[in-house]
Amino acid sequence: MKIINLQLGHLSVPLRTPFKTALRTVESIENVIVKVVTDTGHIGYGEAAPTAVITGDTLPSIKGAIKECIAPQLIGLDLENFEGIMQKLEKSMVKNTSAKAAVDIALYDLYGQLYQAPLYKVLGGYRKEITTDITISVNTPEKMAQDSLKAVEKGYKILKIKVGKEPQADIERLKAVKKAVGQHIKLRIDANQGWKPKEAVSILRNIENIGIDIEFVEQPVEAHNLEGLKYVTDHTYIPVMADESVFSPHDAVKIMELRAADLINIKLMKTGGIHQALKIIALAETYEVECMMGCMLESKISVTAAAHLAAAKSIITKIDLDGPGLCSLDPFEGGGIFKQDKIELTDDAGLGFKKIPKVLF
Repeated sequence: MKIINLQLGHLSVPLRTPFKTALRTVESIENVIVKVVTDTGHIGYGEAAPTAVITGDTLPSIKGAIKECIAPQLIGLDLENFEGIMQKLEKSMVKNTSAKAAVDIALYDLYGQLYQAPLYKVLGGYRKEITTDITISVNTPEKMAQDSLKAVEKGYKILKIKVGKEPQADIERLKAVKKAVGQHIKLRIDANQGWKPKEAVSILRNIENIGIDIEFVEQPVEAHNLEGLKYVTDHTYIPVMADESVFSPHDAVKIMELRAADLINIKLMKTGGIHQALKIIALAETYEVECMMGCMLESKISVTAAAHLAAAKSIITKIDLDGPGLCSLDPFEGGGIFKQDKIELTDDAGLGFKKIPKVLF
């Protein structure tokens, strides 16, 4: 099974509601789709989400990276030498993790097809179904309470509440959400780097004092500020998760050795795909640090890939793969089965996609 071509397409899907965080507001998914074609007729699909404020990647930069640097390195290579292909992909250029992730996902899709097995079984096969949270965008307390109720009515039992914008109002936001959904709904909060270290500790202690139970707080401080991240971890009872601080295995091991965070959020757009994510998972298993599988604003292709990885590994105990649930439509046939908070993987080979809209290519 040799690679003979890489094709690129553009995916545009409106979101159900605007996605708002401390870093950005987005109204539609505008992603790059990758199609890797082989001499046997097998096709692998991947996806890249441009998130300039986090990864530094844009639509033009992703397309340029794949066309100019990645594709020339992979054409003609045989999938049976998968390790060699992954080395070529990683060394094709520095950074550009979203571009690498799209190609990596397509290659893992083909790898599963090569051995006629679903990817989650190839990677470990720990389980077949996982449960995700859903994100509640940062808004007024009243609007966030309404959005939270709507999510609960759809069947979601875990909410990830975006905070970090106008820090003094964040506690009021959480009060409103908690009052609306009650005690049986699990809450996670994500500040997206929006707080200063001492400010974060003050806010989190106030949350503890008023009795709002929070499962964890995600990336409370700026990504580069590992000392500040550790300060927050050391001064609050609420577990702290590192997200934007962790792109590579090197980043992960540094945080684990410093004990700068209690948990690690793995996202394929940050790691550059599944191959590097597996290295972070191996480190997490060694250091006994639980992980979450997360996503950017991604559609069903890359989120299905993330779901396969999450299902394969027991160290991934938390799931934040709500991307398809935020989209207004699903243009794909096949892949994971997304039923509100449940994601079920099929036993189709690879990622299991049957049909991709032709308009993309």
